[in-house]
Amino acid sequence: MKPTIKPTAKQQIAWDYLLDKTTKFLTFGGGAGGGKSWLGCEWLMTNCYIYPGTKWFIGREELSRLMKSSYITWTKVCSHHKIPRDDWKLNGQYNYIEFTNGSRIDLLDLSFKPSDPMYERLGSLEYTGGWIEEAGEVDFMGFDVLKSRIGRQMNREYNLMSKIFITCNPKKNWLYKYVYKPWRDKELPEGWAFVQSLFGDNPYTAEEYKENLVAIKDKATKQRLMFGNWEYDDDPNVLMGFESIMDLWHNNTGISEEQWITGDIARYGQDKTVIYRWKGWQIAEKYEYTKQGLDQTSEKIKDIAWKWKIPYSHIIVDEDGVGGGVVDNLRGINGFVNGSKPIDTGTPENYQNLKTQCYYILADKVNAHEIGIETEDEVFKKYLTEELEQVKSKDLDKGGKLRLTPKDEVKDIIGRSPDYSDAMMMRIWFTLRCGGVKPTQYNPKISYKR
Repeated sequence: MKPTIKPTAKQQIAWDYLLDKTTKFLTFGGGAGGGKSWLGCEWLMTNCYIYPGTKWFIGREELSRLMKSSYITWTKVCSHHKIPRDDWKLNGQYNYIEFTNGSRIDLLDLSFKPSDPMYERLGSLEYTGGWIEEAGEVDFMGFDVLKSRIGRQMNREYNLMSKIFITCNPKKNWLYKYVYKPWRDKELPEGWAFVQSLFGDNPYTAEEYKENLVAIKDKATKQRLMFGNWEYDDDPNVLMGFESIMDLWHNNTGISEEQWITGDIARYGQDKTVIYRWKGWQIAEKYEYTKQGLDQTSEKIKDIAWKWKIPYSHIIVDEDGVGGGVVDNLRGINGFVNGSKPIDTGTPENYQNLKTQCYYILADKVNAHEIGIETEDEVFKKYLTEELEQVKSKDLDKGGKLRLTPKDEVKDIIGRSPDYSDAMMMRIWFTLRCGGVKPTQYNPKISYKR
């Protein structure tokens, strides 16, 4: 029995990429109702029949959601094409679909796990190719590891190019950086392709989806899902642009011999202690600790300062809570009090407190690409990005002093304390205490301790 596939016009374009010998990564969708999941199921089903013994995958952020959505679509596609039910079976214990001809589709949980930040659980798998569903929910490292696991199962025997099919809705994460923005700017690298398909491009479900999408009240959600708008700002109160945050890992702020240390000290042993060593406006090193005593933290800061010949006047840690103990232990370093008055720089200031002042100025420097970070730590990148995206103005429409979203609200959103961004924010203090002069004019012989 040979099923007849009748793709939409956009799906046909995608099929051309999926069957060619040059495209390795195809992203399809960028909105709701464009036929993403149906196409993914038909592509894998076709491959499993045509190439016996091959091995594929469907990956999603949570296996439970994959089973409740992608797998349900799989059964509908098989029923639509009258695929005999005994041609394949689901192994619910080990989560794979197996065909009688030896082909197989693994169902993968691609959730980010702090115990496995590098996705080492995927490192020994071998696939012909596969499909990442709702890729906007998947961490970049999951995709990065999977792309190294394809092309390893009978590709040579069938002269079959390895491919990853990526379906998604607009999301300002790695998809925006590596797919949408290069596509928009006509700079997609060789081997990559993007096909935008929205509800109106799918005649089979266009009217049904239109009614549902029109009913969405949230403007940002409607822009993303109905109109496929990647550029729509989800929140007008954000202080730092997503692209500017992404550029932190690539910015080169120039060579500087002046160095500083900033540190956010864990409170009550629950949060992280995060310490940065700065060279000018470049974060050269990051140190982090959990459940570490104040004496140990003090000694670590002292060791860093001694090794790199950093004067105590160039060191600042938060003085709120237990951080004050480190300030007491290391007499001569500076203490940062979040709720203290903004620093008078000679120009009118309208900030709620010192922390707000420093975050607003930090945002300006990030947006101007004047800060760089040297790191290959993907977990650090992920967490810092999440924290900087939550730096938002609060109650701007009410006038008065400039405010930020309270820390407790941020913790509720991201599920932890924003320790990485707080340690970064404190770097601004040194410039403020110098009256706003540039870092190269900073005089290390002057004590700026309050």
